[in-house]
Amino acid sequence: MKLTLYKYILREIIPGFVAILVIFSFIVLATRLLSITELVVSKGVGIGTVARMITYLLPEIISFALPAAALMSVLLAFARLGVDNEIIAIKSAGISLYQLLPPVVLISLAGFMVSMWLGVFAIPWGNRSFKDLVYQIAKSKADLGIKERVFSEPFEGVVFYVNSFSRTGGLMKDIFVVDRRNPRASNTIVAKAAKVISRPEQHAIILHFIDGTIFMVEKDEGAVRTIQFRTYDLNIGLKDIMAAISSRRHSPKEMEVKELLRNLKSLAPGSDKWNQILYRLLEKVALPLGVFLMGLIGMPLGAQIRSRGRSKGIGLSLVLFVVYYMCMGGIKNLTDSGALHPAIGVWIPDAFLLVAWIYLLRRVVKERPIRLSPFLLKWKKLPG
Repeated sequence: MKLTLYKYILREIIPGFVAILVIFSFIVLATRLLSITELVVSKGVGIGTVARMITYLLPEIISFALPAAALMSVLLAFARLGVDNEIIAIKSAGISLYQLLPPVVLISLAGFMVSMWLGVFAIPWGNRSFKDLVYQIAKSKADLGIKERVFSEPFEGVVFYVNSFSRTGGLMKDIFVVDRRNPRASNTIVAKAAKVISRPEQHAIILHFIDGTIFMVEKDEGAVRTIQFRTYDLNIGLKDIMAAISSRRHSPKEMEVKELLRNLKSLAPGSDKWNQILYRLLEKVALPLGVFLMGLIGMPLGAQIRSRGRSKGIGLSLVLFVVYYMCMGGIKNLTDSGALHPAIGVWIPDAFLLVAWIYLLRRVVKERPIRLSPFLLKWKKLPG
């Protein structure tokens, strides 16, 4: 009988879990597509490349959506059981809510395992591959952005004018370049020739100028300096190529566990970089644990809903999901600055979820409903 009941509950949870995961992932992906659209417009990126970029972004997007999927799917399933009085029927058959935990634990454990795999393997791979792809796009499209006898801006803040350009050898002749990336100074480079050199290991492109002059204008002081050169290299880094995309990527996100441990040993304990890497390392366990606890919390929250089950359940889920991630973001800032040790801070959201789950489960099992309305009414009556 219990096995049949467990299968019935799983059939209630699994479709909702998949649907919510897809919906949340699509919403997050839609926000990321704004940055990808910039690449399509400015660099002429094809559909195949865009598909690859989305593939590389998916692990992190799914990891972000998993806590919401675990929480909302379990909550809505038990809310439906509660609204249809099926929980009362189950209790009348002598089955307590504690005995309904196995299918919830199973779903939560599945979310934990998926989140763990994503954090340890898929997310570092996706972040590295995404950054490499952005570099390859910039490298392959840089030549296309440079046109003969036309002013062009293949890189942000760098304006080109080339008299002649050989596509096969990448050699430019009679070049005029204005570099305005530095807000305090502007450099104008006039050279007889230049060549585009790739530095894949540095995620950079080098513009190698031959026989020319640099006119340096300092905006604050209004001073002008002239420098003659035989050769001069202008470095175009990844953040210069796609500042909007690269700026949201942090290097610890691209590291696997072995690399994180290696960097952790080489850094001074307590430094900002050491705190960031330690937090990222511990987060690979803390975030999956949060997914697991979110699924468990969904059971008592859903079971106590008696009316307006779905709408109320969705509202509660979204509030808890937002509070959880806001808490994680605030604690991460504290640990990065050294105000809170990462080994302590990273577990605070999970500790909150664990205490909340124990409290809610015991209260619902004892048939003592969770009433938030009185507290909200008192809060509204407070002065100011």
